[in-house]
Amino acid sequence: MDIKKYMTQIGQQARQASRELAKADSNKKNKALLSIADLLESSMVTLIAENNKDLDAGKEKGLDEALLDRLALNEERVQGMAEGLRQIAALPDPVGEISDMNYQPSGLQIGKMRVPLGVIGIIYESRPNVTADAAALCLKSGNAAILRGGSEAMHSNQAIAVCIKQGLEQADLPVDVVQVIETTDRDAVGELITMQKYVDVIIPRGGKGLIERISGNARVPVIKHLNGICHVYIDATANRQKAIDIAYNAKTHRYGVCNAMETLLIDADIVADILPELAKMYEQEGVELRCCEKSASVLSGMMDSVVAATEEDWDTEYLAPVLSIRVVGGIDAAMEHIFQHSSGHTESIITEDLSLARRFLAEVDSSSVMVNASTRFADGFEYGLGAEIGISTDKIHARGPVGLEGLTSQKYIVLGDGHIRQ
Repeated sequence: MDIKKYMTQIGQQARQASRELAKADSNKKNKALLSIADLLESSMVTLIAENNKDLDAGKEKGLDEALLDRLALNEERVQGMAEGLRQIAALPDPVGEISDMNYQPSGLQIGKMRVPLGVIGIIYESRPNVTADAAALCLKSGNAAILRGGSEAMHSNQAIAVCIKQGLEQADLPVDVVQVIETTDRDAVGELITMQKYVDVIIPRGGKGLIERISGNARVPVIKHLNGICHVYIDATANRQKAIDIAYNAKTHRYGVCNAMETLLIDADIVADILPELAKMYEQEGVELRCCEKSASVLSGMMDSVVAATEEDWDTEYLAPVLSIRVVGGIDAAMEHIFQHSSGHTESIITEDLSLARRFLAEVDSSSVMVNASTRFADGFEYGLGAEIGISTDKIHARGPVGLEGLTSQKYIVLGDGHIRQ
């Protein structure tokens, strides 16, 4: 296969389809989403059979259990994909929304209209449900999508692509609105991320290595986050039970997610009161604690799961039952640590002092900053955005969970009545 020729054709088709999609109203887009949802459910036997081919191949390649679990589809997960599409169909359509309309002294009326980005390339690993989620979010936000899933999920992704194509046909929309790349050749990714003529933005979803590689080589703008080094800071005024509940949940609710807490910061004034009980709870869950000298001394003789923290630990996203703990001398020291080591994803303060809470909100520069809440809430669904395409730690355009609005931009609109500039 001539990869360059193939990808150029994909890009041309996507660009043309994006123009056609721009004419579609919400009803037509929603009809497509609901049709795709029904087709996923009615094709469940086929989807699971194709997924089993990927699972068998993955086992032969020696993929670990965690990767195989992310790759697997079952009846519940297929139904979850379908339900996700129905939820997106029920969300308000951001396209065409007009805001900030004002009359100027010239008599012109000037405002902003929300519009699609155009063509979005999405590169992702393992999880076949991303194929349905990404297609749905791009479709609802008026964008054509070029999807490149991991080679380990090729059969699953192509089976889902058949449902998407049929759903688009049933809604009388161009089938090229969503294209799933049919080759596992890695050169296809290299072409996709450099097709400035046809692709408006790239969104990589996967491990840090993938995202770094895409960000470093792309000639198209990228919406991304490299890692999620999230912090919880327990202030001296914190309610003890709130602090314990939140710090426990932020770490142990799920380990392999970007919004899990990786570093716990505790004020020196209350560490002796809170850390021993919290450490026992972590120990029961099998969490390894990597402690600074002060926190280690508090836990000395109490448990076996304490390891001396290194400088590298403060900059590590574990995605595992491992937690680094540091004792700090107040909010300034906590914020300085966050400034030095945060990935800009999510930080939370546990405090009963409103003035300190306001300082934390104002001075901590991450995509989500919380007061008295678990970092696990940093999620598009929990924020009321519906499904999300990912979480951006960039500061331009989309920041935080990227839902429908994050997949659109704004253009100025000007209404006149024969106005000419003097």
